[in-house]
Amino acid sequence: MSTSIQIQAVLNGTINALKSVIPYEIQVSSPTITSDPYEQNEIGVLIGMVGDLRGRIIIDSTPDTFSAIGAGMYGMTLEGAMLESFTGEFGNMIAGNLCTFAAEKELDLDITPPTVMVGHTKLYGFQHAFKLPVTIDNIGNLIILLTIDTNE
Repeated sequence: MSTSIQIQAVLNGTINALKSVIPYEIQVSSPTITSDPYEQNEIGVLIGMVGDLRGRIIIDSTPDTFSAIGAGMYGMTLEGAMLESFTGEFGNMIAGNLCTFAAEKELDLDITPPTVMVGHTKLYGFQHAFKLPVTIDNIGNLIILLTIDTNE
């Protein structure tokens, strides 16, 4: 399977996972390719991918957006340490669903434990990444950044 087909499967799997996990209507904009360092300003989660495709999935948003997603899923407002824990678990849910989708497409992926990032963080060290903007109706926005490690 070519790298471009693998990347397409991961992008489609990520969209599928978002629609499965988030209990609200979402709109996903077309992905863009970037090689610039990515700056996260508030809170996000990073999960590594290993297997047929190596890279990272970063889910970036605001505390209010993650809290509202958590409230929709669990019926209670999350803040502080509970919000940070939920953000990591939310990343796990998305990445786990992605792995299931990838397996159905005969793509072997596994994930690393989530790393929650709070505050201003500058991410670099990747040749290129796919940036996938997501709008959650009446909740807020997420940015999904998919970095791909190449053997070149």
